Amino acid sequence: MSKVEKLQRTRPKSEFLTGARDQLPILLGVVPFGVIFGALAISVGIPPLAAQGFSLFVFAGSSQFIAVGLIGEMAPVIVILTTIFVVNLRHALYSASLSPHFVHLRMRWKLTLSWLLTDEAFATASTRYRRTNTTAAHWYTLGTGLTLFTAWQFSTALGIWVGGEIPADFPLAFALPLTFIALLVPNLVDRGTLAAAVSAGGIAVLLSGLPLRLGLLIGAVVGIGIGLWVDRRSTNVKT
Repeated sequence: MSKVEKLQRTRPKSEFLTGARDQLPILLGVVPFGVIFGALAISVGIPPLAAQGFSLFVFAGSSQFIAVGLIGEMAPVIVILTTIFVVNLRHALYSASLSPHFVHLRMRWKLTLSWLLTDEAFATASTRYRRTNTTAAHWYTLGTGLTLFTAWQFSTALGIWVGGEIPADFPLAFALPLTFIALLVPNLVDRGTLAAAVSAGGIAVLLSGLPLRLGLLIGAVVGIGIGLWVDRRSTNVKT
């Protein structure tokens, strides 16, 4: 019997609250990030309502920052859309990784969870599911996602409201990268993931001088490719 089949029975409410609680420390990084996004969006000329709608309908911090940065640089629309698409490809990998836990759910559940799936939600969910697999696993992911979603909306609104009142030299920008590092390290559990993280990060840094943030785009593409290649080689060796 596989790990996915060894289910523990837990109450939906308990799983939901556990998921929400597990996000509370992460909000220390997410909230400042949302505030910065709101302020940055206003600074490049995006109307307040559109900036809030960006967080409401896109709900992807990295992509939102990239888009705002490219908008500020007057990048072509095709460059903005392509960059966001490639950066968000990682969410397909997230969904595939968690899918064994949600295969029995109805489509409305799957659509809701996919909408709420972020880097932080995936990191905490995958860590928990490696330790415990329950009949109410989807409620845990719902708790993580809704907590992050709510915090992101309020922090974006706060950033829009305070706007230029945040000092330019205030080190809020370090909050989320540090959070990402703390989330990433425990999930570097196989060669494919490690190869993807190292190659993507290294290439993005080496090519950081390219215009329109193309270094990030290239790093993401190469990282995904290398990670999949290493993972496939590891699987072939085992078989």
